[in-house]
Amino acid sequence: MLRTWLPAPTRIDAKERLRAVAGALLGLLLTGLVCREFAGLGAVWLIAPLGASAVLVFAVPASPLAQPWSVVGGNTVSALVGIACVHWIPDAAWAGACATALAIGVMFSLRCLHPPGGAMALLVVLTHTTDFSFALFPAMANSLLLMLAGVAYNTLTGRRYPHVQAAPATPPPDARFSSADLDAVLARYNQVLDISRDDLESLIQQTEVESFRRRMGELRCADIMSRDPVSVQFGTPLQEAWQIMQQRHIKALPVMDRTQRVVGIVTQADFFRHIDLRLHQGLGARLRSFLQPSPSVTSSKAEVVGQIMTKQVRVATDDRPALDLVPLFSDAGHHHIPIIDGGQRLVGMITQSDFVRALYRAVRPGN
Repeated sequence: MLRTWLPAPTRIDAKERLRAVAGALLGLLLTGLVCREFAGLGAVWLIAPLGASAVLVFAVPASPLAQPWSVVGGNTVSALVGIACVHWIPDAAWAGACATALAIGVMFSLRCLHPPGGAMALLVVLTHTTDFSFALFPAMANSLLLMLAGVAYNTLTGRRYPHVQAAPATPPPDARFSSADLDAVLARYNQVLDISRDDLESLIQQTEVESFRRRMGELRCADIMSRDPVSVQFGTPLQEAWQIMQQRHIKALPVMDRTQRVVGIVTQADFFRHIDLRLHQGLGARLRSFLQPSPSVTSSKAEVVGQIMTKQVRVATDDRPALDLVPLFSDAGHHHIPIIDGGQRLVGMITQSDFVRALYRAVRPGN
């Protein structure tokens, strides 16, 4: 239970922290020097809530609460509300509470919610400020200068400010959630988030991509291959190889030599390549004739698997990352990849179906 009261660790490095610290220093220094120059003798030229505004502008410039209209509008309208409450409510305790609450309501209505605005309204009440010009100077002047300093500094240091919200990109067809899904969840959540809706959607999508890469990156060929694959020898008769393929409902057979090493692969396409597929009539008879062994000792047609197999066969080791096979399936047009161990012995087979199944398992919910 005690752990719930402890602050969560931050996910930013020392360079980003230094960037925020330096920005707040420069922004407040510039604002203070300029406003002090234009302020009259004894006049207030810098207000305390601006320190809180500096935290937002320079430390979290992507926050919706830190955007230019939130900074300038939030501080200015809160100052006006506070001054009005000083005039209307004589009791300082009631005036302070009402001013802060009303300022929040007005900022919600004007879409310029800014946390330092609440401090601005309370400050005005506690100092019993009655002059409405206070909202223009120093409140609005301070806020405007700090905001302009934030635009310049954040831009120069590689941070987008104002953090303009781009229209959400059209999600890919296989995306696991849509923009409408996110909007429905946010509507049920019904709370102010210190992150824009579009940034939240982008972060979720990037997290899903990172999760997919991690899961697929950990998969090895041994994890997704079909083990103990059926194979044939170089001298296996064509009819026997064809019967194996039909009985086992497979479309390819690795071809082994006497040392049980892969020397080729025979597929249904290799069989069909030796009969004329342009003539549909009599196709079955031509295939049976091709498979039938020749009665004579010598023959001009192929008799064994080794004569029709594809000799240039791509293999992969069982410890190879499964993602490495993507180009073989997608670009090279392979449908079956024999998997070998460290001793070059056949230990499995990966088909396109095996690979698609692994992809599904990597992205399906709850995995």
